[in-house]
Amino acid sequence: MQYIDGGVCAPKGFQAAGVHCGIRSKNTDKKDLALIVSDELCTAAAVYTQNKVKGAPIAVTREHLKDGKAKAVICNSGNANTCAPNGVEIAKKTCDLAAEHIGIKAENIIVCSTGVIGEELIMEPFEKGMKPLVKALSYEGGTLAAEAIMTTDTVSKECAVEFELGGKTCRIGATAKGSGMINPNMATMLSFITTDAAISSSMLQQALSQDIKDSYNQISVDGDTSTNDTVAIMANGLCGNPEIKEDGEAFKQFCKALAMVTKVLAKKLAADGEGATKLIECQVTGAPDKETARSLSKSVISSDLLKSAMFGEDANWGRVLCAIGYAPADFSADDITVEMSSKKGSIKVCEHSALYPHSEEKAAEILSETEIKIDVNLNQGQEQAAAWGCDLTYDYVKINGDYRS
Repeated sequence: MQYIDGGVCAPKGFQAAGVHCGIRSKNTDKKDLALIVSDELCTAAAVYTQNKVKGAPIAVTREHLKDGKAKAVICNSGNANTCAPNGVEIAKKTCDLAAEHIGIKAENIIVCSTGVIGEELIMEPFEKGMKPLVKALSYEGGTLAAEAIMTTDTVSKECAVEFELGGKTCRIGATAKGSGMINPNMATMLSFITTDAAISSSMLQQALSQDIKDSYNQISVDGDTSTNDTVAIMANGLCGNPEIKEDGEAFKQFCKALAMVTKVLAKKLAADGEGATKLIECQVTGAPDKETARSLSKSVISSDLLKSAMFGEDANWGRVLCAIGYAPADFSADDITVEMSSKKGSIKVCEHSALYPHSEEKAAEILSETEIKIDVNLNQGQEQAAAWGCDLTYDYVKINGDYRS
C-alpha cells in the first residue's frame, strides 16, 4: 500500500468540479458548489451526525441511500440548510436539478450542505451554477471540489492510496472539510470518499462505521458537534477485483487502506482548526481496553485548558491528568506516565501519576513546534488509541465572534 497524488478523482471513473454559483454572495472569489460523479453506479454507505438537530440534506441523503446505491455527490458551502424554511424541499430540488443536468436519477445523488445554520437557502444560485458546474466536470477536478466545500478552512484537504485486491490495483481517494464546530460522535464535518474497488454496500457500511471509531471520531477542535456532519463513500468497482461480500483477507486489506486515508485527513482537519497554530496528538497506551484508550485520548485533546497550555507552550501536565480523570471510562489513575515530544525532542513530565522532575525551559522549547505529541501510558493493559486536536488561540474567538458577517 502506498500514498499517491490525488483526492476523490484518484480512483478510476470519478470526475469532480467546483464553482462559485452565488451562495456566498459576499465572497465571489470563493467556490461554493461541488460535484463528484462516477462513470458507473456505485455501492454506497454513509454515517451522519448524532446531533438531534440535523441539516435538511441528511434526511434526503438517508432516503436516497436506502438501496445502498449512488452515482454522485452534490454539496454547497456557505449555508448549512439547517433550521431553514423549506430545507428538505430545497435539498430535493437540488438533487432534481443536478440529476437533470448530469443525466442520472435524482435518488442516486448524495446531497450535503455546510455553512451558517438558520439562514434561508434559495434555489436561484443552484439554477445559475449547475450547468457550468456539470460542464466543468473533469477526471482531474478533485481539488476544485475540495476547495468548494471549504468554509473557514484555510486549506483544502485531500488524500489517496493505492493497494492490491485480488491481483488488481485499486485506489481509495477522499476529501474532507472542517475547521470549526468539530467534535464528532459518529464521523465529523463533511468527508467524501471514492474507490474503484468492488465491494457490497453492506460491507462498505461495515468498513466505514468501524473506521470512524479510530479516525474522524477521534478529533476535536472546539467541542461542538455539527448539525450537518456526514461521511459518505462510493465504490464503483472499476478496478476489477472480485467483489468483497464478506469478511476475509480482501476486506481487511480494504479496511487498512481506508484507515490510511481517513487518519491522514483527520490529522489535517485537526491541524486546520479555527485559529490553530499547533496540531496536538495524544497517544494512550497501556489501557485495559480499546474504548478506554479512545475515550482518554479524546478527552485530553478536547480539554480547553490543555489546548490553551499548548498555545502558551506550557507543559502543564496536570491538565492532562485532569482530562484523563473525568473521561467516561473505567480504569485506575494510580500509575500514569506522561511524556511530551516534538521534532525538538521528548521530555517525561509525569510518572506514577505524580511530578517527574524536568526542565521547564526544555519543555517549552519542545512545545514551540507546530506538531506536539502527548504520550500517556496507563500501565494497566495492552490496548492503545490516538486522538488529534489543536491549540486554542485568540484567533478562534475572533473568527467565531463575527462568523455570520
